[in-house]
Amino acid sequence: MGIGAGVFLIAVGAILTFALDVAISGIDLKVVGIILMLAGLIGIAVDLAIFAPRRRGARDSAVADPAYGSRTVVERERY
Repeated sequence: MGIGAGVFLIAVGAILTFALDVAISGIDLKVVGIILMLAGLIGIAVDLAIFAPRRRGARDSAVADPAYGSRTVVERERY
C-alpha cells in the first residue's frame, strides 16, 4: 500500500468521521471513516514492518588495486 496511501486513507477517514455532518440512509459515515482510518494505520504498519527492512542502503567503496592494473575494484557493503 505504501505510506502515502495510508496517510491518504487516514485523512479521508478523519474527514468523514469528524468534519462531515451529512445523513445518508443506509450508510453511517462515521463508521466508514473509522474503518478507513484503521485501514490506513494497518497499511502503514505493514509497510514499515515488511518493506522498510528492504530499503536499507548500500555503501560502495572504490579502491584502485595495483594487482588489477588500471581497473578499480568496487566493493558493495549492505547495511
